[in-house]
Amino acid sequence: MPTFDLSIQPLRELNQALHNLGAGANDSAFEVVNPRGCHAVAVGIDAPVTVEVKGSVGYYCAGMNDGGAVIVHGSAGPGVAENMMSGTVVIEGDTSQYAGATGRGGLLVIKGNAASRCGISMKGIDIVVHGNIGHMSAFMAQSGHLVVCGDAGDALGDSLYEAKLFVRGKVKSLGADCIEKEMRPEHLEKLAELLEKADVTGVKPDEFRRYGSARKLYNFNIDNADAY
Repeated sequence: MPTFDLSIQPLRELNQALHNLGAGANDSAFEVVNPRGCHAVAVGIDAPVTVEVKGSVGYYCAGMNDGGAVIVHGSAGPGVAENMMSGTVVIEGDTSQYAGATGRGGLLVIKGNAASRCGISMKGIDIVVHGNIGHMSAFMAQSGHLVVCGDAGDALGDSLYEAKLFVRGKVKSLGADCIEKEMRPEHLEKLAELLEKADVTGVKPDEFRRYGSARKLYNFNIDNADAY
């Protein structure tokens, strides 16, 4: 297993090695040590490779991931797993703003807390947060699932489309056009599947509440002008 020490090797060498995997390279696992908060660690992966990062990272770690498994044994800065297509990204610590932004697929697991705008404009990604999330999370979220085992901040799901939001704790406030919805059997089944994938223990699906779009902002209506 190749090991990259970012205290002595350029980040470009790591990312180039990951990008070369599609050209017939045989390596299937990489280890990254001393990341020291570097930005753009393990971006643009498009092969089924595992990357373990031993420490905390900066902006946009695992951005555009398509099929890889990235595990960060630390915390991550803004935009982790931004625009992820498929695969898995696991953050053992906390994440900063807009984790999983615009994600189109795959699974993002945050074992600590997530800051503001978690899941903003998500387009099919599944995000499971073991802790709390900040304000404006799932803003304009179009599809996918956001699961929060802790509390959610202000304006959850503002201008939401068809993403499904599950929160176990308290929600400080709901955003425009976001409402609490019935938890049906198919939602409990999907939630149980996501909790298992994200290694969440001691938590039951029926302890969550579901939130979704009231569908009043899909088309402009003068009666709803104040909500836009």
